[in-house]
Amino acid sequence: MAAPLTAFTRRRARSLAIVGVAVAALLALARLAELSLYDMHFAAGWLLLCLIVGLAAFDLRKRIPVLPLGSAAAWQQMHIYAGWFTVAAFLLHTDVGLPDGPFEAALWAAFVAVAVSGTVGIWLSRVLPHRMTGHGERELYDRIPVRRAAIAREVQALAIGSAHDTGSVTIADYYHRELQPFFQRPRNLMALLTGYRGHVRRRLQQIDALNRYLDDGGRAILARIAELAAAKDDLDYQQAVLSALRLWLFVHVPLAYSLLMLSAVHAVLAYAFVLGPA
Repeated sequence: MAAPLTAFTRRRARSLAIVGVAVAALLALARLAELSLYDMHFAAGWLLLCLIVGLAAFDLRKRIPVLPLGSAAAWQQMHIYAGWFTVAAFLLHTDVGLPDGPFEAALWAAFVAVAVSGTVGIWLSRVLPHRMTGHGERELYDRIPVRRAAIAREVQALAIGSAHDTGSVTIADYYHRELQPFFQRPRNLMALLTGYRGHVRRRLQQIDALNRYLDDGGRAILARIAELAAAKDDLDYQQAVLSALRLWLFVHVPLAYSLLMLSAVHAVLAYAFVLGPA
């Protein structure tokens, strides 16, 4: 387990070093241009536009995985570290200042939104999947409702059948009062994303408290229901994680394409302003 972590750490350090050298070179060129009285804004603008186009190409790479364009993992790494360099190019191009007009404000806001959503996405993709360890066997997103419905049916059958099998309505009453709403749909998704599981601990404690009122047969049924309650909570957690990752993409990708279009319009307007009327 230590070797992959070490390899990952070395790769990240190497990538950060490359980005650092690239940013230093960019700043050195900007300083040299300043001393030479050369306006770097157009050159920085074209560099920024090319970087944005390259970053947007990552989404196209994911849509055509059959083409021999390198692995998706390698593209993702380039996307992340090129994104950090793009932030530096953006700060250079804007002189680390706020926009002047409405269009520039829209372009500035779009870039900041893309950068922030991308940073959030890095955190989500790095942290949340690792948290799924210990939350049951992983299910495909579309299979989670099917698996949850199967669990709900089994719990219902156990609860209803317990009255006949044990001669007691304790489990059936508790099921209709407390468990049926819990198993009907996903619960506590936002709390699960934070790693909080106090709700399921309380649920299992409530189930365990019923053991004092049951015989051995009832306790066996109740133990199975407790297992299914924990399994259902694991499914809810997986759905929360996968939903967050999907929602992030629905935010980040449209923002990125909006930024690309605004950048292209900005380039046309900038050259039209410099060249003036024909």
